[in-house]
Amino acid sequence: MKLISFGIPSYNSQDYLHKCVDSILVGGDDVEIIIVNDGSTDNTSKIGHEYAEKYPNIVKIIDKPNGGHGSGVNAGLKAATGLYYKVVDSDDWVDEGALKKILQTIKEHQAANTLPDLYIANFVYEKVYINERHVSSYEKKMPVEKFTTWEKVKSFHGAHMLLMHALMYKREKLLDSNTVLPEHTFYVDNVFAYKPLPYMKSIYYINEDFYRYFIGRPDQSVTINNMVKRYDQQIRCMYCLVDSYYWDEIKKMPKGLKKYMWHALNAIMMNTLMFACAADAPERRQAIKDLWKHIKERDIKLYRRYKWRSFSTLVNWMPWKMRGKVLVWGYNVLCKIIKLG
Repeated sequence: MKLISFGIPSYNSQDYLHKCVDSILVGGDDVEIIIVNDGSTDNTSKIGHEYAEKYPNIVKIIDKPNGGHGSGVNAGLKAATGLYYKVVDSDDWVDEGALKKILQTIKEHQAANTLPDLYIANFVYEKVYINERHVSSYEKKMPVEKFTTWEKVKSFHGAHMLLMHALMYKREKLLDSNTVLPEHTFYVDNVFAYKPLPYMKSIYYINEDFYRYFIGRPDQSVTINNMVKRYDQQIRCMYCLVDSYYWDEIKKMPKGLKKYMWHALNAIMMNTLMFACAADAPERRQAIKDLWKHIKERDIKLYRRYKWRSFSTLVNWMPWKMRGKVLVWGYNVLCKIIKLG
């Protein structure tokens, strides 16, 4: 069995796909690379088929109609056969030395019959055009290169998150979580890095700068203009998060997980409000009203916590246009700190 299945959702990725795939190929027969061509109109499919022909025991190519990033993640997981499933976006890449260390670690754990449900590693914001980077690491939040559980995970604060780039799930546990990402939607990584977490009982953190996140393209989903324009898609993801678990379920989770799940809900709601409030239109105001109404009707305890004990408490009392200015200012400060955008 392959140790890691790498799903690569790919849409019009001809300029980036080679670097992404080549960085993973150093894993040899221990890895499975699943290129999901999501209805591309360039040479993405051709490149994928060339890799599959050259490396038939390593690379698979799936050609499908366009369904968005989440659809590509779903398709990759459905086709995966490895012990673990890792998503790598087609314009990103992995560090080859870190990949080799992770594979060796998995082999050692497999031989000892101690495989964890979740491997966590660092990721790096790579602002290639100006040769700057920012490392997101977790050595202050959990034991390094030791088996642990959520009880030993310390509290997260601010914008520090367990993003999709840091996570590698045991495939069978990921399937158990029934995590199916919405189609034709950006920002689904919020869901992928949230819903499966309670199914991951054992954790192993490898303090290696593994995932390299390419930042700086003007068409990227994380640019402020695109985020404001696609506010409805962020709201769609927010619905997925609040519908995943009731507040009473979260309260029963292990201490570290309970705190993290609330932190994630809190931080992503702030993003959602920023997306929507950064511009003013009747449909934006209504979309936020509908979201709060949905949360209140589904889970009154979560609603009350959001309203009175969250980052959004103060924001909700601000006039709409002031909300937008404050939240966009905060996001721009964050971008400068972590070299994002």
